[in-house]
Amino acid sequence: MSKAFTKEADGGADDDELALPPLPAGGKNYITPAGYARLRDELLELIDNERPKIVDVVHWAASNGDRSENGDYLYGKKRLREIDRRIRFLTKRLEIAEVVDPSLHVGSDQVFFGATVTYVDDEGVERTITIMGIDEADSRELQVSWISPVARALLKARVGDEVQLPTPGGVRTLEVVDVQYPSPRIG
Repeated sequence: MSKAFTKEADGGADDDELALPPLPAGGKNYITPAGYARLRDELLELIDNERPKIVDVVHWAASNGDRSENGDYLYGKKRLREIDRRIRFLTKRLEIAEVVDPSLHVGSDQVFFGATVTYVDDEGVERTITIMGIDEADSRELQVSWISPVARALLKARVGDEVQLPTPGGVRTLEVVDVQYPSPRIG
């Protein structure tokens, strides 16, 4: 049979990693307790609520007969594949997650995972970022992944230290001005 008439799989294992960047080889998947809880809640929501609803829709649509032009059936099957792909991704990430509580470092002036760091660059611009896990960092919230270049440059530095940040435009110097950690949660 000609290759032109063979069916290609929709998506695949490679698509699992499209949502978020891959972990560095041999690296750990550091995550805060809150980030771990969010991912776990998303996984449970998909398994307990979203997937069963879509399965019901697909079952109902399949019972209506001709599936080739049945939009509910075709969309439902596509959505089911997306949900299953996300479930596999979340399951893998949660299995290898290493939960790190940044509040253990309260009072420290050294930058570790979970720190909120204020620094001044060599042009005098002050910025504040929080170093988070790969699966939870949100740039809109001024959070960066612990594997990002700026986080890697800042990790282990102390207040008053100057660190070098390699950029495409040359090496930048950053001075650590302040380091804060979240307060320990009681309960």
